[in-house]
Amino acid sequence: MSSKPRQDDALNPQTTTYEFLGPPGAFLITIGVPVMAYALYFGCSDTSGGCPPSLDIISARIQAAVTDKAWWLGLWDTQASLTYLAWYMFCVVAWAVLPGDWIEGVQLRTGEKKQYKINAFSTFLLTLGITTGYIMRFGPQSFTFIYDKWVGFMTAALIMAVVQALGVYVASFRKGALLALGGNSGNPIYDFYIGRELNPSIGLFDIKSFNELRPGLILWVLINISMLCEQAVRRGGLQNVTYSMWLVFAFQGFYVADALYNEPAVFTTMDITTDGFGFMLSVGNFLWVPFVYSLQARYLVFKPVEFGLLPTLGIFAINALGYYIFRDANGEKNDFRNGRNPKNLQYFTTESGSKLLTSGWWGRSRHPNYFGDLLMALAWSLPTGFETPVTYFYVIYFAVLLIHRQRRDDEMCEKKYGKDWEKYRKLVPYRIIPYVY
Repeated sequence: MSSKPRQDDALNPQTTTYEFLGPPGAFLITIGVPVMAYALYFGCSDTSGGCPPSLDIISARIQAAVTDKAWWLGLWDTQASLTYLAWYMFCVVAWAVLPGDWIEGVQLRTGEKKQYKINAFSTFLLTLGITTGYIMRFGPQSFTFIYDKWVGFMTAALIMAVVQALGVYVASFRKGALLALGGNSGNPIYDFYIGRELNPSIGLFDIKSFNELRPGLILWVLINISMLCEQAVRRGGLQNVTYSMWLVFAFQGFYVADALYNEPAVFTTMDITTDGFGFMLSVGNFLWVPFVYSLQARYLVFKPVEFGLLPTLGIFAINALGYYIFRDANGEKNDFRNGRNPKNLQYFTTESGSKLLTSGWWGRSRHPNYFGDLLMALAWSLPTGFETPVTYFYVIYFAVLLIHRQRRDDEMCEKKYGKDWEKYRKLVPYRIIPYVY
């Protein structure tokens, strides 16, 4: 059992440093992320006239759209919104009803350890079972509604992100709330974006960890299934679905399944242990992950790419290598954190007693798991060919995201370990990609 929390005002010190260029940057990202998500659809779709359309017509289209009341009204779809709400409630009910172990998270500043229910993978399997049965009974044409109502589903997801971010921000001002160290600046724009409360909960239901894994990640797979079904309908049956679509579907589906199967690992990540739950995480979980990460599958619906067995095997090999590095590196880290060292890896002991790995994958770079992530991201985009750079947006975005995370980690470690961090950097000089960066 965890100890009782300490009632100490010092637990929630005011944030004195900003990330993302402070309130102006937070405001721009708050507006920019939804705009980019919509732009990736309107600039790369069946009706866009190119992916992207030619530059000479983009400005005219934007001006015509934003001044047209019908265009704004077209962003809303009642049926899509109700379906999205039903999907979210299904995930909540599955969390409550399906059996699962309860595990402890890391120790909080209060001295407590939160309890988390582990059944995301069971929810995923239940969802796949229902979806498969539905498609087998009614045919692939019955599951193309996500593709058909894409904009309506995006809007529903955005509204969910805004409502939850506002709700937890307001609730964070109640007495006794444990705030994120980086989200208590006193500036409402910044704190709303970055997340003010560390672990907003309703009873045993932890809002942040639930949203991190279930509604967005599983929806990503459902979206890809809808894209595959749409291509099957257009090409005359599932037997005519392209290798490229199957690769994207398999790679991303396996990635999600792996994340959900290894659910306990998420409770040691920065999103859970350090960041508050605000618009940054809510819009990422609800809108960005399912509707932007599925760009490759959506593109292959209206631009099917055909290639043979050899390119298929080559792309598969890149993804497999990335996954091996990602999983093996994380395995080394998790084993070491839990007091196990089956590979007899070397490590560096700091003055504070902490131990930092200096061999294995973690001796090749300080974030080898990010390198594996980037290889997988590249493999997800390669099936779309090279006709447009838009389908490689995910690789570029993900590289920027991981470099930012790496720099955040390095700054935190430098503050934590002091001069020992400089010694460690000399032992492990590369940040993500060995011998490159």
